[in-house]
Amino acid sequence: MKHTHNFRELKVWQNSRLLVKEIYIMSQSFPKEELFGLTSQIKRSAISIPSNIAEGCGRGTIPQFSQFLDIAHASACELETQIILAFDLNFIDKKIAKSIVLQIHEIQKMIFGFKKLLKKQQSKHL
Repeated sequence: MKHTHNFRELKVWQNSRLLVKEIYIMSQSFPKEELFGLTSQIKRSAISIPSNIAEGCGRGTIPQFSQFLDIAHASACELETQIILAFDLNFIDKKIAKSIVLQIHEIQKMIFGFKKLLKKQQSKHL
């Protein structure tokens, strides 16, 4: 069964997009020698979250969409680890790290909730 969502209307996509912007601003203060290391990795992980949500929307079926939400969730876990590492390396202070981790957790909860909603929608159509 074909199923579509407009990713721009999804709050989870909107929030993850805002997180990307915050990550880019935050990482500007990282040491220049980290440009191709942790800085690049953090940016890629952050970008992966809204990108996979959007790609999932374009796939058209609930199982495919759910798979891309899993990838977005995994990228959020990866990003959380990288933020913790940035804190451990003194690239960011505790307040910034905590704020970003809280945003990541909120996005992870939204992804989980959205997956549950999709599963309910799928079972209605079986």
